Amino acid sequence: MQNRNLKTLVFPCLAMLSLGLTPVMASAKTIMIVGDSISAGYGIQAQQGWVALLQKRLDQQYPKQHKVVNASVSGETTSGAVARLPKLLQTHKPHIVVIELGGNDGLRGQPPLLIQKNLATLIQQSQKTKAKVVVLGMKIPPNYGTAYSKAFEKNYKIVSQQHNVQLLPFFLEGVAGKKNLMQADLVHPNTSAQSILLNNAYPYIKGAL
Repeated sequence: MQNRNLKTLVFPCLAMLSLGLTPVMASAKTIMIVGDSISAGYGIQAQQGWVALLQKRLDQQYPKQHKVVNASVSGETTSGAVARLPKLLQTHKPHIVVIELGGNDGLRGQPPLLIQKNLATLIQQSQKTKAKVVVLGMKIPPNYGTAYSKAFEKNYKIVSQQHNVQLLPFFLEGVAGKKNLMQADLVHPNTSAQSILLNNAYPYIKGAL
């Protein structure tokens, strides 16, 4: 009985090797990041950004198994992403979609309910393709008013609970408000902050794997 089970495991693996494949590739996953300038790497070189660092870490921990697609665009809003996402999903067929959006909506004073609706749509569009979703939450400065800031922040908790997705409450935790980790505009993280952003997001992304 043990020999029969061993043959069941070994023969398919040998067949895959004869075709130039490896058994681990069967679990390979595409991770697509849909974000704004923070994930697009505004003001820094692409290879220095947290998304590029994510690919490097995955390559170290899971050699040649996972591919990261950075579909982030500087200045992107949730409304813009809603329009772009269907084609992105069709083109890249991701297993995991990481949503890092909302900051530009908040800075423009968009209604919280509109932001919430768009975030929900992004999640639903992704889930329809059987992709797992991770949401990276954001906050906005208190000078926009306490009521607005709280409503904005609450959006992420609401949509993540409604659609049962992983939520990192604040993506810029440990970075926001620290001048030594921000570019001159005090809005975008600098190169020194990128490893912190990766460490913030990685446990959620790894959990989705």
